Amino acid sequence: MKEFWAALFFVFMAEMGDKTQLMTLAFSAKYKALTVFLGVCLATLLINLISVALGEGFGKVFPAFWVNLIAGIAFIGFGIWTLRGEHKNEEEKPQFGKHGPLMTVIIAFFLAELGDKTMLTAVAVASRYHNFLAVWMGATVGLVASNALAIVAGKAVGNRFSGKAIQVSVAVIYVLSGCLAIADTLLHRR
Repeated sequence: MKEFWAALFFVFMAEMGDKTQLMTLAFSAKYKALTVFLGVCLATLLINLISVALGEGFGKVFPAFWVNLIAGIAFIGFGIWTLRGEHKNEEEKPQFGKHGPLMTVIIAFFLAELGDKTMLTAVAVASRYHNFLAVWMGATVGLVASNALAIVAGKAVGNRFSGKAIQVSVAVIYVLSGCLAIADTLLHRR
């Protein structure tokens, strides 16, 4: 069960303030909340299926020591990435396609997540914990939950907490988690 919760936590945190969460907020301003939620759910199931499969494969090819060490370094990297922020214009609303609202959300969300921090987070968690279903479900629930937050209360949260405060908090959690993973790996090396 710890694999589920680890995936949920790290993916949820990675998505906070991310460009896809902002994109979800923009979609929810144009389309019905249920349509956006369903599109995010479907795209998330697929992107996390790919991410966890990549992470599982990586974890089977390399020894556990190196997987855990690389995962710890990756978490520190994600923390630094979070502090740096996105370089794209995050205020820009996505172009809405002609495929209908549901397909537009699915396609846009899936493509935006490819190679994104949350995808790489799911890969890192899956490479460390070898429980495909638990990590896939945890990563999916974490990503959907963070985007549901954007649909329901994104503007309210944005008005109460500065984007910088959220960004720094998430970065600190990632760096601390990475340091703890590295320390645990080095202390338990056999």
